[in-house]
Amino acid sequence: MTSESGTKTPTTVTVWNENIHEREDEPVATRYPDGIHGAIASIFESDDYEVETTTLQQEEQGVPRSLLERTDVLIWWEHLAHDQIADETVRRIKERVHDGMGILFLHSAKDSPVFSSLLGTTGESRWDNNGTREHLRVVNPSHPIAQGLDECVEIPDTATYGEPFDIPEPDSQVFISWFEEGDVFRSGVCFRRGAGKIFYFRPGDEEYPIYHHDGVRQILANAVDWASSDDS
Repeated sequence: MTSESGTKTPTTVTVWNENIHEREDEPVATRYPDGIHGAIASIFESDDYEVETTTLQQEEQGVPRSLLERTDVLIWWEHLAHDQIADETVRRIKERVHDGMGILFLHSAKDSPVFSSLLGTTGESRWDNNGTREHLRVVNPSHPIAQGLDECVEIPDTATYGEPFDIPEPDSQVFISWFEEGDVFRSGVCFRRGAGKIFYFRPGDEEYPIYHHDGVRQILANAVDWASSDDS
């Protein structure tokens, strides 16, 4: 981020996690001892960012207006709590995105009421937790989110998502996945709503150490930089 005086200021990143699997599932807690939110937040441990983590169990479901107002990019990880997200939470986030806050939806957050409210579709897709290999292919190498990546990011074990994927036509598509059992999926897509940027990124099932993967971490860092910038 750049201030009015032209000096670079840290990008404020808030990582939100429903924080259910880590509290109820010992293998997930072992895989992510600091929570999924902690693993994601560790990507942004540099002077370029100010990072904060928050969870569903906190006051106002972890996203009070005061926090959203100082957040440049909100990262949203949700899987089991879709029916627990309050309408007021959805409204607060939607308003901030339209006002200019960037947001990254990860993995099953495509089924979140926040995602549906912003995009106007269900986000439904085919799904199978089969532990297959994913070939995450860069289809838009000039996009800022793809910078520094090889043409294909290999993820050895992951859940499969498959088309059809109920989303509007993206403003841009950065990644498409091919899974070894044959499915394909639009795994990295970008939208604008109001003044805010939206990036949906598919990898991230809690059953696998996805957020320790160097390629995934690079993509999330790139996505935050893109979502907080004034560029298209």
